[in-house]
Amino acid sequence: MSIDRDTFDNTSEDELADLSVPDQVLGFLVAKEDRAFKAREIASQIGVDEGAVSTALSRLKHRDLVEHKATYWAVTDDVNRLERYSGYERVTTLLNERFGEEDKEAWREHAPEEPHPSVGDDQ
Repeated sequence: MSIDRDTFDNTSEDELADLSVPDQVLGFLVAKEDRAFKAREIASQIGVDEGAVSTALSRLKHRDLVEHKATYWAVTDDVNRLERYSGYERVTTLLNERFGEEDKEAWREHAPEEPHPSVGDDQ
């Protein structure tokens, strides 16, 4: 499986050994940005189960990092969006390793019932 140069330059050897399925899928599509692929083709190229690839593609599409047409998938041509995603993922991983993952339920438990005063009805 291939990865993009930015990931290669900015990721440690340990992190590269443990790339998530979405990162593997995105890395593959970035490396082949001039082509579109079916999920099963991506799965066979990166050596991951097709179901896991399909799930990863759906999540990446939700983040506007890939585009989908019929049965084909391609990486977005929005370079800024890709760069923001890459940086966000690295920072999140580092913070989770240092401080542990956040507990979403704990946040919800302490969330206010009413919106903040700065949030008006017209926003």
